[in-house]
Amino acid sequence: MLKPLGDRILVQVDEEKEQTVGGIVLANNAKEKPQTGEIVAVGAGDKAPDGKIIPMTLKKGDRVIYDKYAGSEVKYEGNKYLVMHEKDVMAVIE
Repeated sequence: MLKPLGDRILVQVDEEKEQTVGGIVLANNAKEKPQTGEIVAVGAGDKAPDGKIIPMTLKKGDRVIYDKYAGSEVKYEGNKYLVMHEKDVMAVIE
């Protein structure tokens, strides 16, 4: 598995919706990029100016909503992930 470094997290992106609430099937170019996913790995945390590690507030298994254009897309073993900074997460879904 991939292990993010520093204050980065690895998010498994939710699947894009194939159709709207009204039942209309969307073409691939009309689908909105999902902004939700599940955290599958977290880094150790950010480093403070004095050298101490600031622990992460997010943890593996958290479902999150993140900025629309956050992170870098990575494909690993057939799965699509985003690697992003912890600050790019807007909310945790409870």
